[in-house]
Amino acid sequence: MHTIFPKWSTPILESVASIGLLFFLFLVGLELDLNSIRRSGRRAVAIAVAGISLTFTLGVGVAFVFRKTVDGADKVGFPQYVVFMGVALSITAFPVLARVLAELKLLTTRVGETAMAAAALNDVAAWISLALAVALAGNGGDGPRKSPLISIWVLLSGVVFVAFMMVAIKPAMKWLARQCSDQTYISLTIFGVLVAGFVTDLIGIHAIFGAFVFGLTIPKGGDFEGRLMERIEDFVSCLLLPLYFASSGLKTDVAKINGGVSWGLLALVISAASAGKIIGTFAVAMMCMVPARESMTLGVLMNTKGLVELIVLNIGREKKVLNDEAFTILVLMALFTTFLTTPTVMAIYKPNSAASRHRRQSISSTDKLRVLACVHGPTNIPALFNLIEPITRSAKKSSRLKLYIMHLVELTERPSSIMMVRRLRKNGFPLINRLRCGGAAELHGQVAVAFQAYNQLGRVNVRPATAISPLATMHEDICHVAEEKKVSMIILPFHKQWVIRKIDGEDEVEVCGHGWRGVNQRVLKEAPCSVAVLVDRGYGGGALAPTATQNVCVLFFGGPDDGEALDLGGRMAEHTAVKVAVMRFMEKDEVKECQKGHDGEALTEFTSRWEGRMEFIEKLGTNIADEVLAIGRSGVYNLIIVGKGWCPSTMAVAQPDRPAEHPELGPIGDLLALSGQGIASSVLVVQQHVASHAKEQISSSV
Repeated sequence: MHTIFPKWSTPILESVASIGLLFFLFLVGLELDLNSIRRSGRRAVAIAVAGISLTFTLGVGVAFVFRKTVDGADKVGFPQYVVFMGVALSITAFPVLARVLAELKLLTTRVGETAMAAAALNDVAAWISLALAVALAGNGGDGPRKSPLISIWVLLSGVVFVAFMMVAIKPAMKWLARQCSDQTYISLTIFGVLVAGFVTDLIGIHAIFGAFVFGLTIPKGGDFEGRLMERIEDFVSCLLLPLYFASSGLKTDVAKINGGVSWGLLALVISAASAGKIIGTFAVAMMCMVPARESMTLGVLMNTKGLVELIVLNIGREKKVLNDEAFTILVLMALFTTFLTTPTVMAIYKPNSAASRHRRQSISSTDKLRVLACVHGPTNIPALFNLIEPITRSAKKSSRLKLYIMHLVELTERPSSIMMVRRLRKNGFPLINRLRCGGAAELHGQVAVAFQAYNQLGRVNVRPATAISPLATMHEDICHVAEEKKVSMIILPFHKQWVIRKIDGEDEVEVCGHGWRGVNQRVLKEAPCSVAVLVDRGYGGGALAPTATQNVCVLFFGGPDDGEALDLGGRMAEHTAVKVAVMRFMEKDEVKECQKGHDGEALTEFTSRWEGRMEFIEKLGTNIADEVLAIGRSGVYNLIIVGKGWCPSTMAVAQPDRPAEHPELGPIGDLLALSGQGIASSVLVVQQHVASHAKEQISSSV
């Protein structure tokens, strides 16, 4: 430790960590919306009061035990020791709780909303109590005792400071947000954080209290809030806060806990903190007619400690109220209770376990077509527009096409990401215009312009929504909406997009990220309906109109996936500006088993229905890869529709000796999605939902 953290580095480390702590508390105040607290209702208020009061009372009892057991604890004044201990046990870490709820997908549920409102109230009460404790503590166990009049003066000065910030500074920040540029506003805000911290430190309250109150004055819900968060959060979260954790870890000496008495004190503190929060919250929630399972979940969630607890303990140690042994015991209590929160909630509360299951659907099995189209950003909108437009013509007037557009946003540890989730509607799937941060607002503008005409013309019902989740669980949100809305098809954007900008003769490829590829793979595996993956190579380059014809080609080999692709092509053929060609590939010797019977009858029926409206081409050959590549390279077709092919013919899988780059697209889809092959057409790979798909996965070795 002395090699990595020599003594001369300690003041530098703590100074930088203190600046990080200052801006972290500013971000906490920025996340905390006082209006949401006022709207939270009596239930959240009652839960917060019960959790604080019972735990604080138990904290008083723990303080008595500590003063009689821990060496040196009785040298500190009784009032400040009791207040510090009560705050340490009763606090709920609002920022940590928000991230736990977001990860568990509970942030927009009734339990999540109640927990967040109660935690916000708890946070405000805790910081007020902490300001009281700091005012009472003075120099703690060292130095001369402070007169009670000085403590009262500090508290009154703190009240005046808060009133001034809310009455004068808050309106001023709103005015500056309207008048100043981004750079000026952000510079003034950073300067204001430092000044507010300096003023509260000068008063006698800790500097972090001023930064927290200044964060409350920033206008919520505006564009400046999101941009301000984006500018500050990475630097604070990735560099400064880890230094604060390191500083806290260096101060924590686990060796101080030795003997049965110390371990007994640790067990006592954990029991008091957990029992006070869980029992108090559970009892009041039950009286508020909250179901027992949800009440217990609320109790566990309100017991979250984390970084905010460390801040309180470090201030107590800094003020000499807590010695090394008490500090270490309370740090371990905070770690233990926070570690248990997520697994305990997962064990007792599973909100989606009772989700209704509807009959699995595909395009060919329903006349009432419902489509869930997912987008990563505004660049996906034009291609989606051109793909959906022909399908709307096949929908009957009595049952218009219902289109659900879901904006997929990756949930990260960034506070701005959490803030976006908190703005969602209660059902968890809100209109995009409820979001005002960055890309969400831009996407809303694109979607509103592109699809407003559909609603006015009466051909399609558009329901925009947003899913904000970690990429590892994003597919759960997509499949949940698909099942809840009983959609027939999910349309996913490919994780690569071709930009019409030539580089050495080839179009430039933009990769959204391989994490999105994993999302597509998991949706293909677990979707309750058919799935289509759109490989966009400029399919949205021009809007559909009678004078602008789109050429679509359906490649048919056989099997349910190709049958689904065929049915989708038939729906698109009803549009006057779309010309569809169906190419059936057959082997010279004989048609394989999966092409016999049903496939032949389906194709015959399809041919007779669309004779004169479509072009039907039969191809015989053995080297299908070259022929498919030739079709893609020709540029004759704007879009090629192909089935994933979980039951393809041997001819379809006879490709060059190479590992599949995108096995989730099937053999033909993988071939057409390759980069550097000169393929000009966009590709739509269709997978029909059948029960056997979950078991029969195409081999990645083809």
